[in-house]
Amino acid sequence: MTASSELILKLHNYFSDRQSQIEAFIAELVSQESPSGDIEGSRAVVDILATAAKDLRCVTEIERVEVPDFGEHIVIRAFHNQAAGDRIMLVGHTDTVHARGSLAQRPVRIEANRMYGPGTFDMKANCALAIAILRSFDELGITPRNGVTLVLTCDEEVGSYSGWPLMEKIAKNEHPKAAFVMEPPGSGGRVKTGRKGTGIFSIKVEGRASHAGLDPEKGASAILELARQTERLHALNQAASGITINVGVIRGGTRSNVVAAEAEGEIDVRFSTEAESDEIERILNNLEPIDERTKVFVSGGINRPPLERTQAVVDLFNRARAIAGNIDFDLGETQVGGASDGNFIAALGIPVLDGLGISGDGAHAVHEHIELDDIARRATMIAGLIATL
Repeated sequence: MTASSELILKLHNYFSDRQSQIEAFIAELVSQESPSGDIEGSRAVVDILATAAKDLRCVTEIERVEVPDFGEHIVIRAFHNQAAGDRIMLVGHTDTVHARGSLAQRPVRIEANRMYGPGTFDMKANCALAIAILRSFDELGITPRNGVTLVLTCDEEVGSYSGWPLMEKIAKNEHPKAAFVMEPPGSGGRVKTGRKGTGIFSIKVEGRASHAGLDPEKGASAILELARQTERLHALNQAASGITINVGVIRGGTRSNVVAAEAEGEIDVRFSTEAESDEIERILNNLEPIDERTKVFVSGGINRPPLERTQAVVDLFNRARAIAGNIDFDLGETQVGGASDGNFIAALGIPVLDGLGISGDGAHAVHEHIELDDIARRATMIAGLIATL
C-alpha cells in the first residue's frame, strides 16, 4: 500500500466515524432558509458557516462580502501561506430556489438512508461538506501542498451577477491551479467534466395589422412570421454537435379578428464550444424575415461560456477516479447541458472539475434529497484531491 493510499483510507475512516456530526451540520444549514434575495436568510447561513470555520486552525481568513438586496457571500481561506499559483478554489453557493415557508411544508427528515429538505441536494449539504473537509485537515494534521480558497456565493440561482465578479477577482489574484465545483453530481453520482454554455436572446417581429375577415391580405402576421422563425431556429438543433436552440416563450397579437402586428419570443441557446457560441451569435444576429413585409429584431447574448472537457480537466478526473478507487468507489463522468459558476472559471483557463457534491435527486423539487451513504466517500475523494494535487 502506498503512502497516498494510506492517506485516502485514513480520510475515509475519519469521515465515516463522523457521519452523524456531518449530517447534523447539513440539517442545521438546511433548516435555515435562504432563497435568493432573502437578506436575513443569507446572512444567517453565513453566520453558521463562519462560526464553524473560525474554530479551524487551518483557516487564516474569513471574508464576508455584503451584497445589496441579497445578503452576503463568504470567502474562507485556509493554508494561506502558499503563494499565488499554489492554491485551489472550492466553489459553491448558499442560496436556494425554495421560497421561505417551504421548510414548514417539507421539514428536514431522514428516511430510507436519505435526507430530505429544501436545498439539501442543491446545495446546502455540499456547503457543509466543504467545512467538514477543512476540519479533517485540522484534526488529522494534514497540510496540503496547495492553499484552499472556499467561495460560497448568495446569488448563483439567479445568475451570479455579483458572485461571478467576486470569483473572477479571486481567480485573477490567486491564479489557482484548479477549481473544484461542489454542485450536485450527474445521475449515478458522476462528476461533470463538461457543461454547455448558455445564452438568452429575444426575438421581436413587427408585422402589419389588418381586419382578419374583411381584408386579411392587407396584413402581414407577426405571429405567423414568429412561428416560421421558430421552425427555422429549431431546425438548427444539431444532434451531432452541442448546439440546442429553444424558443420557450411566445407572445403576440391583440384580438382573434386582427392580423397580428407584433409578436415576440424568448430563446434559450446551449453550446459545447466557443466555436459553437460564435456560430449561434452569427445566426441570430443575421436573421432575415421570411415574409419580406415583416421586420425581425433579435437582442440578448451569451451569458455563460462553455466548460470544455480539456486534457487538463481529463487529468483531474483521472486523479479523482484513482482516489475513489482506493475506497471501492467507481467514479464516472458526464457532460451536461446545464451551466454553473464553473463555466465562468473555466473561461479563465483554469481546469475545472464540476459536480463533486453528494449524490441525490430532486434539485429544485419537492422530493429534493441527498444519499447519506455518499457523504463519507464523496468527502474522501475531494479531500484526497486537495491533499495530493
